[in-house]
Amino acid sequence: MTAGTIAQPVIPQLIVGLGNPGAKYDRTRHNIGFEAIDALAKTWQISLTENRKFQGFVGEGIAAGSVKIRLLKPTTYMNNSGQAIRALTDWYKLPPESVLVIYDDMDLPVGKLRLRQSGSAGGQNGMKSAIAHLGTQAFPRLRIGIGSAKEEQQGNAVGHVLGRFSPTEAEVIAEVMHLVVGAVELSLKQGVEKAMSLYNNRTIAQTSS
Repeated sequence: MTAGTIAQPVIPQLIVGLGNPGAKYDRTRHNIGFEAIDALAKTWQISLTENRKFQGFVGEGIAAGSVKIRLLKPTTYMNNSGQAIRALTDWYKLPPESVLVIYDDMDLPVGKLRLRQSGSAGGQNGMKSAIAHLGTQAFPRLRIGIGSAKEEQQGNAVGHVLGRFSPTEAEVIAEVMHLVVGAVELSLKQGVEKAMSLYNNRTIAQTSS
């Protein structure tokens, strides 16, 4: 970028939710990316249909009133998510920076979001696959807090991520999905950086019942 030029805002054209296919993984913490895509599809009235060529459930429509968007839930299993992402970006000739990936993060408490324009996989296998297949770390991602395993499962990370939210946590996650929709819609209208500034410091608190 030369001096005096203003960076164009990063506007997503493809939104990918990471998760594992099949009923036994439905609504698990690790599948929060799928849940986010379902929430966006419902909000924008976009239907998702399985597409073998793209190795996932895919939908296309208009989001946030005027933006053409594609949604993807890979059916490759988490570790190979990048295959589906690459198949779709190649077909539609989308640059990596137009891909927004949504996934779970154990380092964030339930009720928190983190939106970033680039970064490492942070140990998340779906993101490792996405970075490998896109050939870059320079694409936006939205991490949704699923809480740490240490509190109740003595560091059993696999059991934690493949477990389901408690009833109290599920109430928080329902509210978090409203934040997700808001953050993504703002990203589509004004760019990822603007959405980061407004949503990264917001928290949905658990109410003690």
